[in-house]
Amino acid sequence: MRSTYLRGMGLGLTTGVITTLGVMVGLYSGTHSKLAVVGGVIALAVADGLSDAIGMHISEEAARTSTKRQIWEATFFAFFSKVAATLSFLIPIILLELREAVPISIVWGLILISLFSYYIAKNEGENPYKVMLEHALLTVGVVAASHYIGVLVHEVFGEHPI
Repeated sequence: MRSTYLRGMGLGLTTGVITTLGVMVGLYSGTHSKLAVVGGVIALAVADGLSDAIGMHISEEAARTSTKRQIWEATFFAFFSKVAATLSFLIPIILLELREAVPISIVWGLILISLFSYYIAKNEGENPYKVMLEHALLTVGVVAASHYIGVLVHEVFGEHPI
C-alpha cells in the first residue's frame, strides 16, 4: 500500500476510533442520552473528519517530502477513513440500548485498532502483539478518562432534585 494512503488511513482510523470512543463514552456517562451520543458521533464524523484531513494536508505540505498528488491522497484517505471509522459506531448505537451498545462499541474499536496495529507492525518488522497491546492500552486509557470526565460533568452540571 502506498505510504500516502497509509499515513492518511493511519491518522483517520486511529483518531476515528479513539476520538469516537472518547466522545461516546463521555456523553453516555454524562447524559445516558441516545440522542446526545448519536448527535455527538455524527457531528464528530463531519467536523473532526474535516479537521483531521486539513491537519494531514498541512502537515504533509510542511514536511515538503510529498508531491501535490501525494498530499491530496493523504488528505482524502485521512478524511475517508475518519468518517468511515466514526460512522461505523452508529450501528450498535442505533440497533441496541446504550448500555449494550457502548461496551460493544469499545470492543469494536479495540478490534479496529488491533487489526491496523498488526498490519503496521508486520510491515515494519516489529512484534505485532507488543504494538497491538500498546495501542489497545492507550485506547482503553482514553475510554477510562472519558468515562470519568463524563461522570464528573454529570455531577457538576447534571440536573439535581431541589
